[in-house]
Order: sequence, then C-alpha cells, then structure tokens
Amino acid sequence: MTDKTIATLDDFISENLFCLSIGLNPSIPSVKAGYYFANPRNRFWSALNAANLFPEVFDRSIESQQRLHTQYRIGFTDVVKRPSRMGHELNAADFRRDAPLLRDKIECYQPGLLWFHGKIAVTKFFYYAYGLKQQWDWGICFVPELTMPVLITPNPSPANAAYSVQNITQQYQALTPYLVAD
Repeated sequence: MTDKTIATLDDFISENLFCLSIGLNPSIPSVKAGYYFANPRNRFWSALNAANLFPEVFDRSIESQQRLHTQYRIGFTDVVKRPSRMGHELNAADFRRDAPLLRDKIECYQPGLLWFHGKIAVTKFFYYAYGLKQQWDWGICFVPELTMPVLITPNPSPANAAYSVQNITQQYQALTPYLVAD
C-alpha cells in the first residue's frame, strides 16, 4: 500500500477551543488508528502525562483523544493533511494546498491558542498561509496577523530524537495558563 491510497486523519476541531494542536502532517500509524500521535514510539502521550496538566492520565487511544477534545477543549489538526512515513516526504505543493485551508479553519474557529509541534510545522504554515518568512523560537509568541498566541514545542515524533521526553514535557508546561476543564 502506498501513501497515496491511505485516507487522511480527521480533524478534532469545534467551537470554543482553548487550544488547537497542530502537527506537520498525519503519520500512517495515526491514520490507521484514527487518532493523533498513535505511533507507539511517539512521545506526545508520555510527555503530556508527565507535564501534569490534567487531573487524569491519558493512554494512547481514540478515547483519550476524544476526551481531550470534548472535556478539555483541545482540538487537533495538521498543516498538511496528506499522511506520510516521514515529514521530509512532503513537498511545496502539499503546503500550498493545505496551509491556506488551515488558515481558514483557524479564522473560523478562533481557538484560544495555536500549539505547533515543531519548527518545521510553524515555519511552513506561516510561510504558505501568510507569506511570513522568519525564525521561530520555542515557547509562546505573538504574531501580529493572529488574534491568539502561538506555542511552539518540539515535535514529539520518534524521528525528532534530538529532544528528550523531559525537554518536550517542560515545553508542554507552557500550556498551563491556556487549559481549563469544564
């Protein structure tokens, strides 16, 4: 089976989100499982739990994804919706096609915070959606073109081994002021 025959991962987006989590693109294991960060080697779930942002522990499952969305109002999407084994398989046409669509979603739903997983995701999004070409730092930043702040944390993908779970966990703790349980 090739990447082109695999459907994409559905967005978890709705009104009144505290936060919209934005990855580069769906992984093939995530598309097959039906939820974000499904690869057993992806560090998202372990870093999220270690950050102690919630009064519960989330396992790697569709149920946890749904609970984060409905109870904690965290949405999930990607800059590019085409799944791949590795991010470097994406091309400029993917970003030209999908970054403006993500911009439309952000403008429609107006989440309280945009949470980008990785500097490649944030860099490609702002270049292809807004024409911005700049360097990005980890943490919270403010972009004049947006009404909400942006959080940039390391991509938890196993391909991004330069960042430990402990480093990713520390970065996730910047979410604290933006998360409130209903």
